[in-house]
Amino acid sequence: MDIAQRNTRNVRPEHVIFVAPVKVSIFRNVLVVDGKEITLPKVVLEVRYRNKDGRWKGTSGITLRELPKAILALQKAFEYLSSS
Repeated sequence: MDIAQRNTRNVRPEHVIFVAPVKVSIFRNVLVVDGKEITLPKVVLEVRYRNKDGRWKGTSGITLRELPKAILALQKAFEYLSSS
């Protein structure tokens, strides 16, 4: 089985969902398997916050308070991917 992934660096997300500080980005990676292109969705979860210098940063760590927001954002991502 020959598998190759197309270069997807610096590609913007297809769709972005925000629920308070939680950000979910949806990408579609294109794989070539035995000469056929296959689209594979990828979901990236990030929590945005301002550091002590006031700059925006992101982390994959989720606090107990942010957990319901992350669940909601992931549910919306699932609905988006299921309907498209």
